[in-house]
Amino acid sequence: MIAINRIYMDYETAPVGVSHIPQFGWEIVSDRRNVKQKYYELQIAEDEDFQELVFDRGRVESEESAHVYVKDVSLKSGKRYYVRAKAGDGQEESSWSDISSFVTALAGKNGEWEDGAPLWKAAFVSAETDDSYKETSKGTYVRGSFDIGKEISEAYAFTTALGLYQFCVNGEKVGDDEMTPGWTSYRRHLLYQTYDVKKYLKQGKNVAGAMLAAGWYKGVMGLTKARNNYGDQTAFSMEILIRYTDGTTQSICTDSSWMGADSPVVFAEIYDGEIYDAGLEIRGWSEEEHPCGHWKPVQMVSFDTEVMRAQYAAKVRVMDRIPAKRIFTTPAGEQVIDFGQNMAGRIEVTAAGKPGDVIELHCFEVLDKDGNVYLDNLRAAKATMKYTFAREETVTWHPTFTYMGFQYALIVSYPGEAKPENFTACTLHSQMESTGRLECSNPLLNQLHHNYLWGLKSNFLDVPTDCPQRDERLGWTGDAQIFCRTASYLVNTYTFYKKWLRDLEVDQTPEGGVPHVIPNIEEGRTDGNWLLSQGPHSAAAWADAAVINPWTMYLMYGDEAILRRQYQSMKGWIDFMRAHSEDNIWNYKLQFGDWVALDAEEGSYFGATPNDLTCTAYYAYSTGLFAKMARALGKEEACEYEELYHKIVKKFQETFFDEEGNMTAQTQTAHIVALYFGLTPKKYIQKTVEGLKRLLDRENGHLVTGFVGTPYFCHALSQNHCLKEAYDLLLKEDFPSWLYQVKKGATTIWEHWDGLKDDGSMWSADMNSFNHYAYGAIGEWMYRVMAGIEADSDCPGFKHAILYPRIGGNLKYTDASYHSVYGDIRVRWETDGDQVALTVEIPPNTTAQICLDEAKTVQESDGLEFVPAENCMKTEAGSGKYRIVFERLMQE
Repeated sequence: MIAINRIYMDYETAPVGVSHIPQFGWEIVSDRRNVKQKYYELQIAEDEDFQELVFDRGRVESEESAHVYVKDVSLKSGKRYYVRAKAGDGQEESSWSDISSFVTALAGKNGEWEDGAPLWKAAFVSAETDDSYKETSKGTYVRGSFDIGKEISEAYAFTTALGLYQFCVNGEKVGDDEMTPGWTSYRRHLLYQTYDVKKYLKQGKNVAGAMLAAGWYKGVMGLTKARNNYGDQTAFSMEILIRYTDGTTQSICTDSSWMGADSPVVFAEIYDGEIYDAGLEIRGWSEEEHPCGHWKPVQMVSFDTEVMRAQYAAKVRVMDRIPAKRIFTTPAGEQVIDFGQNMAGRIEVTAAGKPGDVIELHCFEVLDKDGNVYLDNLRAAKATMKYTFAREETVTWHPTFTYMGFQYALIVSYPGEAKPENFTACTLHSQMESTGRLECSNPLLNQLHHNYLWGLKSNFLDVPTDCPQRDERLGWTGDAQIFCRTASYLVNTYTFYKKWLRDLEVDQTPEGGVPHVIPNIEEGRTDGNWLLSQGPHSAAAWADAAVINPWTMYLMYGDEAILRRQYQSMKGWIDFMRAHSEDNIWNYKLQFGDWVALDAEEGSYFGATPNDLTCTAYYAYSTGLFAKMARALGKEEACEYEELYHKIVKKFQETFFDEEGNMTAQTQTAHIVALYFGLTPKKYIQKTVEGLKRLLDRENGHLVTGFVGTPYFCHALSQNHCLKEAYDLLLKEDFPSWLYQVKKGATTIWEHWDGLKDDGSMWSADMNSFNHYAYGAIGEWMYRVMAGIEADSDCPGFKHAILYPRIGGNLKYTDASYHSVYGDIRVRWETDGDQVALTVEIPPNTTAQICLDEAKTVQESDGLEFVPAENCMKTEAGSGKYRIVFERLMQE
């Protein structure tokens, strides 16, 4: 049997709002081994019966079932297209797949489909018509009406805003998206959304409208706590494109006929929460032809539509609904709700009240050592939601234009008796398909996996932020870079990172420097913040996200399109470092170094590893990756950057190793980056490994690394014959360690190894997030090494995988899977003394190298032939499921 399981378009199964001809891919399933596609057929049509074909090339002789591009396709704006495929391997041919679809956004100004600026006709309209709105964060309504007199075939709305918006048609919220249009570098990059609105429209009079709020656009945000960072006036823009059954079309656009009013959202900001006064509601505001209320003509707001791009997936939605686990009274006498999980989102509350009654909740992460409410680590963020009743009724309400990071909520006010069933936490993050699963015989490691997954869920709200709770929540590039590989095992990050990397590109300096945070909300602001005044961009490990993140996308998805898209951005960053280096040693203004390492001086956040070393190490690493990507794209300048890479490595070795092969910086992190980045002279590798082990022993087997060293520590050990030490490090349970947090009851990853100390006291009040995914970067080691699911850089995207689980840690079993663009890859190993039973699954149309860790003899090969190799026995295998039993060499 052979069949096509599902079809992808730009790595999504049903994208809505595509402004380019997507690339296609499909998953093949089969009950046979060694299935390799030999040909395929792909059809695109305007109808589900495939009578109105817009693409049909016929049979194509090709092995490629991902990254399939089509040409000479004529698409229309605001149109659903249907896709199906079939494939054969020479023995069998599949039937046609189930039908998938994609919806187009607006074509470019010349009708092109190249992911560029749309032909945007709609005005931006604002209800903020006087200067009093510039210093407030009130919500507003805008609305307009229009007539429909014919039968509709299809209708799509294209909407966006300056600020946050919620789009309504005839009294109903359109779609499931939240916090639209998301956070981008608005003046250089603004996203618009596409919605199928046929079901919301009716014959006769129709009303469309939006609720607007300040959001990231004009609310107080950033390290400098500035207001109006991108503009001082919220505005909404919409075009509805209607196709009638008689073949005619109509466009309805926001224009000067629209009206505006204040909404019941008295206040809404990202940090401080939302205040809602039901007494200010205008009933029927988005459905009645002549609603009550104080309406006024809108003001037109100018905006450069050349920076607009369509968003087709990875939109923010409510992803989980978590009921309250308990309500309890603290020793201080305060009533608190506990949801049992740290998260990012909002709380939905149900209550019965009378006019003037108030619901008020303050969200927070942890209790203090006495079991009382702890708000200090929120800093200035109020994280408050407040609702005032207008009439006697039972309401179910949640804030709309904010989010909070919390496990707990302080009940400041609530009418009646608060019961757990009255409160539901709703998580908010970008919608991304789950792709990774890992469990093992150690429950603490299983909880660690849970924690870094929830760190992702809490911080991937349109932008990869550092934390979701305090007055920061910024797209720190360093956090995004070190966690990228882990994130890409856990979920399908392609669209999410593609969007964020666009902001990184447009926010780069003219020289190619990369800001510390993306979107760069701090641009041009240095007053009042020591960090920005010292240097607002281009820190090693942080800025290297410009190169490392696209490389990770390439490894995980095999996609050259992301390399082409980001090529100039990557090149700009490498050239910036080259321009500011001296004799191939790179350093520049403010550097974070091995941030919050435990070997920092008392009172400092900066680790002991010298900046010259960490900067030059990353300069070499990123240059080497860029040279590989240039080579993959067939760029002539690949040779130039390969030569530059070798020069930097040579200088690194001459500078940071002495004549006897010792590293000049005797820190764990110095040894880690030298080993993992391949910067150690070959003759000194073993000495460097021994040096790292010695430094580890000095700390009684504990790490003292920060943001630079921690992600690669276990790799540096396991890649250099120190697997036991790597497992020992992972499995440490006392401070400092990953499992210390787990044993302290953590449900997410903490910012500091000892955010909560043994005595119950806190690390600090000013910078102590309990939801900070960066140290969750250990996840990639657990997938790549412990589970052994590794990408092959010579054949990326898991077209050829390396399945090499490393047995250790006294684990009885590890069971993991990763859903690649070709299908599920699964590895399960179980131990019984020195005997290991290994089960692997390789998806059709791919191959894999299977390595048996420290194998002595193979007892059951399942038809495979294994040959001896360094520290293992290995073989090549085609698709299928295999069970291998082998005996390992006696382990210590």
